[in-house]
Amino acid sequence: MKEIVTKNAPAAIGPYAQGYIANGFVITSGQLGVDPGNGEAPEGIQAQAEWSCKNVMAILSEAGCDASRVIKTTCFLSDMADFAAFNEVYAKYFTSKPARSCVAVKTLPKGLLCEIEAVAEL
Repeated sequence: MKEIVTKNAPAAIGPYAQGYIANGFVITSGQLGVDPGNGEAPEGIQAQAEWSCKNVMAILSEAGCDASRVIKTTCFLSDMADFAAFNEVYAKYFTSKPARSCVAVKTLPKGLLCEIEAVAEL
């Protein structure tokens, strides 16, 4: 097992890793819609979804992988009314259409609107 660490995605805000490589897979932690440069989240679901996707991509890249190798994502939305707008952004990054679960949750860290985690084949 090898931990993935990149400055191109937000640092973990708790006792967890950005991701791991294990048994030929890359597994990312959930990535919020936060700019890793300043730790700030833009307003709106589409802007936050862009950062969530970019942050997942940064972790995959650090592992030597990319979106075409993603086999499963789990997406968390704070409001299912944002589903269509979220999908517009998500579809630009996950063009291979991996298996996916998308659920609404009561709240996300920092009161943000979305979070994405991914599993990819290395």
